[in-house]
Amino acid sequence: MSVVSTESVQGDRVAERGEFVDSAPTRWNPLTRIVFRFCFVYFSVFCVVFPQFLYVYLGIVGTKLLPDNAISWTLEILEPIFAWVGRHVFGVDAALHLETGSGDQTIIWIFLFCALVIATAVTLVWTVLDRRRPSYPRLHAWFLLFLRLALGGQMFFYGMAKVIPTQMPEPSLMALLTPYGHFTPMAVLWSQVGSSPVYQILLGSAEVLGGVLVLLPRTATLGAMLSLVSIAQVFVLNMTFDVPVKILAGHLVLMSLVLLAPQAGRLANMFVLQRPSAPATQPEPFHSRRVRRVAVAVQFLLIPWVIVGLIQTDWQFWKESGGAPKPPLYGIWTVSEFTEDGQPVPPLTTDTNRWQRLVFDVTGTAYQQMDGTLVPVVAAVDTSAGTLTLADAKPTAHPLAVAQAAEPFGAFTFTQPAPDRLRLDGQLGGRPVTVTLEQTDLRSFPLRSTGFRWVSDEPRFG
Repeated sequence: MSVVSTESVQGDRVAERGEFVDSAPTRWNPLTRIVFRFCFVYFSVFCVVFPQFLYVYLGIVGTKLLPDNAISWTLEILEPIFAWVGRHVFGVDAALHLETGSGDQTIIWIFLFCALVIATAVTLVWTVLDRRRPSYPRLHAWFLLFLRLALGGQMFFYGMAKVIPTQMPEPSLMALLTPYGHFTPMAVLWSQVGSSPVYQILLGSAEVLGGVLVLLPRTATLGAMLSLVSIAQVFVLNMTFDVPVKILAGHLVLMSLVLLAPQAGRLANMFVLQRPSAPATQPEPFHSRRVRRVAVAVQFLLIPWVIVGLIQTDWQFWKESGGAPKPPLYGIWTVSEFTEDGQPVPPLTTDTNRWQRLVFDVTGTAYQQMDGTLVPVVAAVDTSAGTLTLADAKPTAHPLAVAQAAEPFGAFTFTQPAPDRLRLDGQLGGRPVTVTLEQTDLRSFPLRSTGFRWVSDEPRFG
């Protein structure tokens, strides 16, 4: 026997006339009302000020018409306020460093402090002035819709960066030459995921699917559950591998939990208590059925709008990095002979002038000293003239930033007696040198040569 509440019957009858009315409002307990007020203010401030929540919904407009710093304009505008708070409250000089790409900067932690103060103050005033109101059903519905849009946009933002594997690219040639112990924990994670593009694409697909589901009212609960699982894994990785996106990932976890909170009883009945559960429904912010249909259509259309904009951005980045054409002389070249001033230079590890290797990669060029140190440089290769110029690379704060050339320190003519042989003749640091090199077979690295196997009688760990 089914049980239907009188409020549901009334709502259905009114809905037949194209309208929707709320049933008699239930009284929330005082703690629930206080928590709602705080969450409403805090997450509203966080999502509006933290720039990429709004930027992602600009779609193609954001990538085509707006400047590169549009994604951070809110933080840039409010930076003087946060800097003042940092100096006078915490005694630190904090500034916004956009070039680093870090989301856990001192000034962003100060912003969180400001958001907490604002949310606490507004909650206190709101509670005093509006203490007689029994509940906030309509405002609650709008708040959940806002959180669904904010969470869904970020699931698209980070998911598409993995579907088109640009977030964690394949380990570079220089990474192949770097001892494991010299990697930071974040570099270990990036290399691990980047070594398996299929795995990265599957991770991104799960995040994108979570974003799609959370935007549609009928699947919003399922989308919040999938988003929670995906983002919780990301948050744990960020915490344990010291990835500087802890603030954002932690808040996405909290937002997923807030979206699931109204369904907690139903989920507990279904998954834990083994009891019958009523259908999961999203609070409806709109009165009219017609308006509700338009709102659902808008939410549905936002999905391709956002995804197309992200595809354009991520595909362009892919063409400039992982998918870029290989440069001339691409590969790892090991020095077999090094002659300076007409005299052969022995391969001593204490020699700081002699090279051990020369590396030409999609992401840049470097020479390796005899002690194993890799020194990034900017290379200009002219294959038609057979010339190579090397210049010191100006240091960049962001690991993905393109290195800029300083003063040249080496100029050579080069010849290739064979495809895997290279000879350089010219000046290095003002002294005449001749360098003979042999190309290293990249499949000699187990990371490049060990593929998938169904049968593994002797697994290879090293």
